[in-house]
Amino acid sequence: MSDFLVSDFPTYPAGLRLNGRKVVVVGGGAVAQRRVPGLIAAGALVTVVSPDVTPSIEGLAAEITWIARDFEPSDLDGSWYVIAATDDAAVNAAVGAAAEVRHTFCVRADSAAEATAWTPSVGHHDGITVAVMSDGGAHRNPRRTAALRDDIVAGMQDGRIDARSADHSPGVVLVGGGPGDPDLITVAGRRALLDADVVVADRLAPRELLGMLRDDVELIDVAKLPRGRSASQEFINSVIVEKALEGKRVARYKGGDNFVFGRGFEEIIACREAGVPVRVIPGLTSPVSVPGLAGIPVTHRGVTHEFTVISGHIPPGHPDSLVNWAAVGQMTGTVVLMMAVENAPAIASSLLAGGRPASTPVAVICDGSMPTERTVFSTLGTLAYDLVVHSVLPPAIIVIGEVVRLAQHG
Repeated sequence: MSDFLVSDFPTYPAGLRLNGRKVVVVGGGAVAQRRVPGLIAAGALVTVVSPDVTPSIEGLAAEITWIARDFEPSDLDGSWYVIAATDDAAVNAAVGAAAEVRHTFCVRADSAAEATAWTPSVGHHDGITVAVMSDGGAHRNPRRTAALRDDIVAGMQDGRIDARSADHSPGVVLVGGGPGDPDLITVAGRRALLDADVVVADRLAPRELLGMLRDDVELIDVAKLPRGRSASQEFINSVIVEKALEGKRVARYKGGDNFVFGRGFEEIIACREAGVPVRVIPGLTSPVSVPGLAGIPVTHRGVTHEFTVISGHIPPGHPDSLVNWAAVGQMTGTVVLMMAVENAPAIASSLLAGGRPASTPVAVICDGSMPTERTVFSTLGTLAYDLVVHSVLPPAIIVIGEVVRLAQHG
């Protein structure tokens, strides 16, 4: 066998159970930084041997053993698995030789041909681990294996590869769809839609994803149109409970996040009172993600230490308003308004009366994350005029504060 390289033979794939077992990583640089977190997640007792380590590895000090010196063969005593990850080929060779003597498999970051084990390209989805590796030698191509891994995982996520678990128990899942772009829904949210028997959808939930539903999925439209037709919250609560009690898997599909002015907790209460299992998949919330996409940070060092998100569906002075607008006017941080296009002039007047300067910059982001997205820049003093001039209609996120200048002058 000495006439052949290790890479002349195909690999024999196996899954390692490393929980509670010693694993040694020699080296403390970028390669080690990539490998150590996965070993910790697998429950391994990780020892890192290196005079120096990256700050990220040093930050794991409570979860690993760090031996801050050069490698010695005895470091591998009692180890089950070894990774030689230094930038010195001679040291890596010494690690490999010490591992061979101890009948311990060793990965070498610098030479797969001289290693006794290779690290595959790994991905995870819904309790499934995907590991892809080539046979090494002339066939070894990390970019190819990583691309194949990504394609497999993406296929499981979007339904091209059916890797669903056998659990089809009835219940309700509240899915936050994000700000509107279908690519910005979470992986878990997309999966919940594909697994559903019934989808109860809002108008602002990313509508393109509805085209991915199976033909037998029941789609129930509960859109709430501004000053138009609107499904009552009572109806929504009733229909998700009713369908779940029929034995269906129900996805309550919303725009943004379920709990940021999404009335999601009212639906949680309805399900709990009816004895219906319910869980939540959060979504990217529009008052943070939409300004971010428009290049406006809601906080910035030296500019603001706070941001406030307010629903503007009720104007200042309305008997049902729960907002202390006078206090908001005295704040100096960022104010983000949702559902506020109609009442924005009244809100601007209230903030001016509370002490905000008329020159305070304002950004109105229309159709955030969508192909039709546009940003209208204004000030508190001219907001009412600019909304009319620029024909601003819902949906829009309104950002008030000095952070807006960062986008204007960025």
